[in-house]
Amino acid sequence: MKRFMVILLGVTIGLVAGCTLAPKYTRPALPVPDAWPANEAYRKSLAMDTASVAQTPGWRAFFADENLCGLIETAIKNNRDLKLAALNVERARAMYGIQRAELLPPVHAAGSGSKTRVPADLSAIGKSYVSEQYSVNLGLSAWEIDFFGRIRSLKDQALEEYLATKEARDSAQIGLISAVAQAYLSLAADREALKLARSTLEAQQASYDLIKQRYDVGIATELDLMRIRTQVETARRDSALYLQQAAIDENALNLLVGAPALSTLLPADLTSVVAPQELSCGIPSDVLLGRPDIQQAEHRLKGAVANIGAARAAFFPRISLTTTTGTASSELSGLFEAGSRAWSFGPQITLPIFDARIWPAMKVSKIDREIALAGYEKAIQTAFKEVSDTLATRGMVEEQLAAQQSLVDALSAAYRLSDARYTRGIDNYLSVLDAHRSLFAAQQGLVALRLVKLANQVRFYAVLGGGGTE
Repeated sequence: MKRFMVILLGVTIGLVAGCTLAPKYTRPALPVPDAWPANEAYRKSLAMDTASVAQTPGWRAFFADENLCGLIETAIKNNRDLKLAALNVERARAMYGIQRAELLPPVHAAGSGSKTRVPADLSAIGKSYVSEQYSVNLGLSAWEIDFFGRIRSLKDQALEEYLATKEARDSAQIGLISAVAQAYLSLAADREALKLARSTLEAQQASYDLIKQRYDVGIATELDLMRIRTQVETARRDSALYLQQAAIDENALNLLVGAPALSTLLPADLTSVVAPQELSCGIPSDVLLGRPDIQQAEHRLKGAVANIGAARAAFFPRISLTTTTGTASSELSGLFEAGSRAWSFGPQITLPIFDARIWPAMKVSKIDREIALAGYEKAIQTAFKEVSDTLATRGMVEEQLAAQQSLVDALSAAYRLSDARYTRGIDNYLSVLDAHRSLFAAQQGLVALRLVKLANQVRFYAVLGGGGTE
């Protein structure tokens, strides 16, 4: 008995440490250039980098706005999509544990007892009698000895699936952090646009009241009165529109956070938001290979390679073992007496002679590897595009902001001059109307560009890999 268990343990350890028939995995070459685009749209952005390798910080260090950090922390705890991603990780880990356990022999203990009455006409002694049998056994049943690595290949595939699911969870968290920040900035921008629309409404209402007085005494024309009224109604409409949009933004933020956001954490306007820090883009290989979504795709590729090993092993014999050792007796009291030892040993070998499923299964496993490879390469190309897009925006948005600010300043001066000329009777109100329309549109454009800049910084953080989950 002891010798049997020692031999069985030795065979088990040797098989667990054995090799498989899976092909050796080699990381594919990057299907993208070795450097980021460097034309005129990117030069300013690349010139901002001070490091040759991107050092993306964790989200707590990246975001400087304390209110936004509070919302992100709440979202990580409460967001349902992130909870589902975490549960998928736990499930994949449990599935890996099941598959890994297939390598170990399932040892069971069993006790049994039976009584059988044999009638006289069936009895060898010509008399009826009662037969009793009792046994206690310890053994294993139909344990496949993994000589050719089929089970180990399936275990490796399950491990890669677990690791891929874990990377998917990290990618989901980075996406959630980015989405919360984007929603926070959108709410801030719409609240600032609402303030602008309301201040415009107040100014236009004051102008309307003034022109109404001038119209009542015959100084202003009815056409001037109707023109300023159109401005008042337009500003009132815009105020209602931005109030509605701010409410929708807040609802979106609440959904991402997973609970109603505290009003004290919501931004008053875009000016009150503390900008996140600037980041370095590094070089493509360092940035792209560190992204969780690309690591997820690579784990899926490794899992497909491991699955080929299981498909190859199907062409070889399967050896299984059923064995028990214990005691047996015709009397319950004699189970543990001397001479009651019993054992059985039943190895089985199954050799595939004709199985039409084996070759198609091998073909499927190879096609799955090609599918996983294409997905891996597509993930890298998509990541390269995303980083390049944010670099292009980062390189040009400052210039756009400067030009837009100059435009707002020029239109503000034009509006003041037009209003002064109308007040002195030098010009009609149409020039004031056109100047104000242009100024309001330019001010809205300035708010939108400031949002683009801040949102691009958040997007840049996400496409660089998010700096981990902390």
